[in-house]
Amino acid sequence: MLARNRTQITEFLLLGLSEDPELQPLLYGLFLAMYLLTLWGNLLLILAVSSDSHLHTPMYFFLSNLSLVDICFTSTTVPKMLYNIWTQNKTISYAGCITQMWSSILFGGLDDFLLAVMAYDRYVAICHPLHYMVIMNPQVCGLMVLGCWVISVLNSLLESLLVLRLSFCTDVEVPHFFCEFTQVIHLACSDTFVNDAVMNYATGVLAGIPLFGILYSYSKIVSSICRISSTQGKYKAFSTCASHLSVVSLFYCTVLGVYLSTATSHSSHSTGIVSVLYTVVTPMLNPFIYSLRNKDIKGALKRFFGLTSLKVPIAQGMNSCS
Repeated sequence: MLARNRTQITEFLLLGLSEDPELQPLLYGLFLAMYLLTLWGNLLLILAVSSDSHLHTPMYFFLSNLSLVDICFTSTTVPKMLYNIWTQNKTISYAGCITQMWSSILFGGLDDFLLAVMAYDRYVAICHPLHYMVIMNPQVCGLMVLGCWVISVLNSLLESLLVLRLSFCTDVEVPHFFCEFTQVIHLACSDTFVNDAVMNYATGVLAGIPLFGILYSYSKIVSSICRISSTQGKYKAFSTCASHLSVVSLFYCTVLGVYLSTATSHSSHSTGIVSVLYTVVTPMLNPFIYSLRNKDIKGALKRFFGLTSLKVPIAQGMNSCS
């Protein structure tokens, strides 16, 4: 690589989803609405769980953590995008870009791990209902969430630190609306073999293990449900994990869509558009998927706003929809 192409850069340019000036107001309004809806939905869910003692159960503990992670995940990318559109300035500092990469890897990994932990919670609730509160005691739940954070922080820190060793060319235009990891390292002038190897290994292990755990848990859940004699009992058991299964399907389908679009399309802009699904749309929809069919959360929200009396059924184990 020529020496003149190697330089110490101080900023990157985020090209966004479209460079058409006429589309910028539309994109600003659309993403601002989705971001506010994400904050509103997830904050309400966290407030409902934290303020209602009936929802102080493992299932809702994990759900409130997922909502917190979704808020952080969206806040990693959307505010900077909105600021760039508003100021018509596409730049992001080198440190800001590294921070965005670290945060997106961190919270994306946390989403993955928390969905796996929630699948295990549903497995215990349906397959071992009599031992549910013993197995899923507060200490175990806390350790599970702590483990998710530790693994995700270490992984994101490792991958981000490896970026610091790279030298970047004068061409620092990122064809994305945020500093997406693969897009940034492809701009490097230096050898990215180590970065690619670590990224592929981490993706295979840290994404594969949670997915395997989810599939294994649901295979046991389906087997357990099939042994239930009554139709009503089967429906009740399935309803306890229907919302979680919907969120898992949405998350993995959107992530898979991004990787397939990356592998089959040479257009980075199309990859950026698909990335909106798992970075913005999924965190926005998650609280509504969990709330629409969940009488306990609806009741907690009504009590939070003082719309009903405090006499409500206690939500435990399989009496709740997750």
